[in-house]
Amino acid sequence: MVTAQMFAEVWERRDFILSSVKREFAARWIGTQLGPFWLIAQPLATIVIFTVIFVNIMRPGMPAHESKFAYSIYLCAGVLVYSLFSEMLARSVAVFVENANLLKKIYFPKLCLPIIVMVSSLLNFAVTMILFAGFLVLAGAFPGWVVLCAVPVLAVLVVFTMGLGMLLACINVFYRDVQQMVQVLVQFWFWLTPIVYLPATLPDRVAALLGWNPLFPVIRACQGIFLDQAVPDWSSLVYPGLLGLFFSGLGILAFYRLQGEIVDAL
Repeated sequence: MVTAQMFAEVWERRDFILSSVKREFAARWIGTQLGPFWLIAQPLATIVIFTVIFVNIMRPGMPAHESKFAYSIYLCAGVLVYSLFSEMLARSVAVFVENANLLKKIYFPKLCLPIIVMVSSLLNFAVTMILFAGFLVLAGAFPGWVVLCAVPVLAVLVVFTMGLGMLLACINVFYRDVQQMVQVLVQFWFWLTPIVYLPATLPDRVAALLGWNPLFPVIRACQGIFLDQAVPDWSSLVYPGLLGLFFSGLGILAFYRLQGEIVDAL
């Protein structure tokens, strides 16, 4: 009942959420000469740099893949999905602290703020993925209908990230070191996940530890979709999915218990 009431209040403020997302989205190019170009400039530069460097300069090999773009696709798929995770987590953790003035001035359901972060991050990610899809088409490597399998995979990632982010956001209001710790953790987490390197290159003892990394099956599923045009092993997503539900439950419980104290602590 409590959860239903909380989300009902958020639904009543859906216009506020949408207007906030639009304002944040447009603010990225307000005052610039090239306008919306900057929206695509960074993701486009990422894809171009990875393709030029790894295809024409480093030329790393990918076992069982003949395409010269194989490693570039593998790397882009991992980096772009991880970027969604890192952006969403970092912004979620800081969301109450960074909006302290807004929370003190007007009343609205505080749960709107993490949802604004989620929608905004997914919108940015959608733009990036459209560019990535264009690259795959030009490279003759578009996965076809299998690309639809990325939707439930990304849904698992979003649930896990937002659940963890909500929990840490509540703690960060009272212990500001949490935000700094997350920034460091995200950097280490990137290299603890097979994104730049292949899992097969790891020693057996290290590779065995990947099973504890909830991002590993999500990243691997996305790399398989875009590189191998393969349907994910859905059973591998049970662990990050359950962990995401666990963190979501804890996050909502922490928010419900502490929401009355959050504004006072800011």
